Amino acid sequence: MAAELLDIYSFEGELVGQMEKKEFHETIRQEYKEKGSTSIRHKHVRLFLMTSKGRVILQRRSKWKGDNQGLWDKTVGGHVTSGDTFELTALKECAEELGIPSTIVSPEIFDNTAETTDLSVLAILRPVALLDNYQSHRMNEGSKWVETGMTQFFIGYYDGSIRFIDSECCGLQVFNLEELDDEIKQYPDNFTDDIKYILSKFRGLIKPIEQKKHVLSD
Repeated sequence: MAAELLDIYSFEGELVGQMEKKEFHETIRQEYKEKGSTSIRHKHVRLFLMTSKGRVILQRRSKWKGDNQGLWDKTVGGHVTSGDTFELTALKECAEELGIPSTIVSPEIFDNTAETTDLSVLAILRPVALLDNYQSHRMNEGSKWVETGMTQFFIGYYDGSIRFIDSECCGLQVFNLEELDDEIKQYPDNFTDDIKYILSKFRGLIKPIEQKKHVLSD
C-alpha cells in the first residue's frame, strides 16, 4: 500500500511540502515535546453524526491508535490526503471507517434533505465550521500534546447500520444529550477534548428531525 502523503503548511498558511502521515505525527510530537508548540500543520476533518431522533453517535478509539487510545470520540475523523478536499475526505472516512455511504449538502437545504431522505441507506452531511488553527489536545503514551490543524467540521444524520472496515474504531455508542452530558461529567477522562469542544460549539445543531415519507406518484 502506498504511503499516505499529507500537504504540510506553515502557520502563515504557506504550503511547505508533503510528508508521510506517520512521519508527520512523529515530527510534531517530538517538536511539541521539545518546544511546547509546533511549527507546521495539516488539513483535517471531524464529523459528528446523529440519528433522526437527535441521538449522537460516538466512536471509541481503538487501542491500536497512537493518540487517545480507548477514549470516546467524535463519530469520524481523518487527515486530508495530499490533493484531496475536505469534502472528499469526509465521504472517504465515512466509507473507510464505518462502511456507510454519505453525501454532503449545503446548510440551506440540509434539514429538508435529511427529512426527506431514507437515512437508513444514506447519511446526509453538512459543513458547519472551518477553523484555521484548531487545537486538538491529545494523549500519547501518558504525555499530553497539542496538534494544530486546519480543520473542517461536519455534522450529519444517519439511521442505518454501521460496520467496521478498519482498526480505527473498536466500538460505537449512541447517546441522547442528557445521557452524554452526565457521562462526561462523571467520567471526563473517558472522552476526548474534541468531543467536548464539538458539544459546546455546535450544541444548538444537535436536534431531532421529523422524517417525511416519500409518496410515489404517476
